[in-house]
Amino acid sequence: MATKRSIGTLKEADLKGKSVFVRVDLNVPLADNSNITDDTRIRAAVPTIKYLMENGSRVVLCSHLGRPKGVTPKFSLKPLVPRLSELLGVEVVMANDSIGERVQKLVAGLPEGGVLLLENVRFYKEEEKNDPEFAKKLAALADVYVNDAFGTAHRAHASTEGVAKYLKPSVAGFSLFFLM
Repeated sequence: MATKRSIGTLKEADLKGKSVFVRVDLNVPLADNSNITDDTRIRAAVPTIKYLMENGSRVVLCSHLGRPKGVTPKFSLKPLVPRLSELLGVEVVMANDSIGERVQKLVAGLPEGGVLLLENVRFYKEEEKNDPEFAKKLAALADVYVNDAFGTAHRAHASTEGVAKYLKPSVAGFSLFFLM
């Protein structure tokens, strides 16, 4: 049987200076004015993100919000940035996409301990289809993969199952590991 690995098995030597792709579950309810009405899922991701920050990683957060059909402004993750920044104690950088050259430049420009939030990964239909080429593009953003998204861990999507094929190590975040 394979050994289950968690983020806690990764130490500073494994993480310092590395880009870490973290699949989080930030699918939170928003009011009509885009204010967060329940931040439970955001708060659940904080221990994993802080652990990575404290160990010198460049943290790349990936999530979805709702069930968009293509790029849909009301499903943008931008309204989550102020709350994430507040909880993490750093200014979270927001990408306008989840793949591409501009996103790669944002990742490269992150300082150790910096955090980048990718735009809603479900703006791409390839996400839910677990398209291998899309998964490779996501994986190209990082050196290590952490799945901390309990709500989507059972789905074979590009940002969950697909990315794990291309990034090693691939480990469970604290939110997942404590539930195993």
